[in-house]
Amino acid sequence: MSDLIIDPVRAADRPRWHELFEGYAAFYQVELTDADYDRVWSWIHDPSRGTRCLVVREAPDAPPFGLAHYRVYDSPLRGSSGFLDDLFVDPARRGTGAADALLAELARIAAEEGWDAVRWNTAENNYRARSVYDRHAEKTVFLTYRMPAAPGAGPGPAPAPVSDGR
Repeated sequence: MSDLIIDPVRAADRPRWHELFEGYAAFYQVELTDADYDRVWSWIHDPSRGTRCLVVREAPDAPPFGLAHYRVYDSPLRGSSGFLDDLFVDPARRGTGAADALLAELARIAAEEGWDAVRWNTAENNYRARSVYDRHAEKTVFLTYRMPAAPGAGPGPAPAPVSDGR
């Protein structure tokens, strides 16, 4: 693990970052478009956004073989925490300590930023990743729920009013 370099993703890393993020999306069976990749890449490099990306590499100029997308997460009960959105290591490079190194760097960043912790979600059946996570964190009792946005709500023009016949 000490031979690995963890640093922020660079502009020159974009093709490899895309491949790694594509692998992550495929694992979770999520189809992303080029516009989706462009959106996330722009978030990572926009100082007004909270999304950041760390990568792991073997040497300073080597291509990355793993990534971690993370951001600050504000909680009225806990204050600021880190939230790890995505962690992915090239399947051919798993077992090298890359995930451990990425998580250790996130713990260091959490201390530096004054966050109380770093939190994340994973699939219940993601056993290999969970074995890594269990070395660094404790599983909480919280369940995750997902509620889709209301139809017709959100940005854009308001829907035309519906006539009641009067």
